[in-house]
Amino acid sequence: MYAIIATGGKQYKVEEGDVVRVEKLGKEVGEAVSFDDVLAIGDDAIKVGEDVKAASVEGEVVENGKWKKVVVYKYKPKSGYHKKNGHRQQYTAVKITKINA
Repeated sequence: MYAIIATGGKQYKVEEGDVVRVEKLGKEVGEAVSFDDVLAIGDDAIKVGEDVKAASVEGEVVENGKWKKVVVYKYKPKSGYHKKNGHRQQYTAVKITKINA
């Protein structure tokens, strides 16, 4: 059984036992997490809309960390303008423990 959840402005397809890296949730390692924004649940038939209104996905925080650095480099030709900037987005790794359909 799988579920499609929405968190942090993104959608993820998850199954029980999966480890998913989502936007930082502000939880400590070992804390329980519940995702209530379930968009679809599928097994042999897909359920959406009113069929998944009461569904939820539960998980446990495994890790908090940062992604690889994204380098932003700007320049304008013939003017000597160069600007280099970097950013590392924070994430929370969640292990999916249960899908409540």
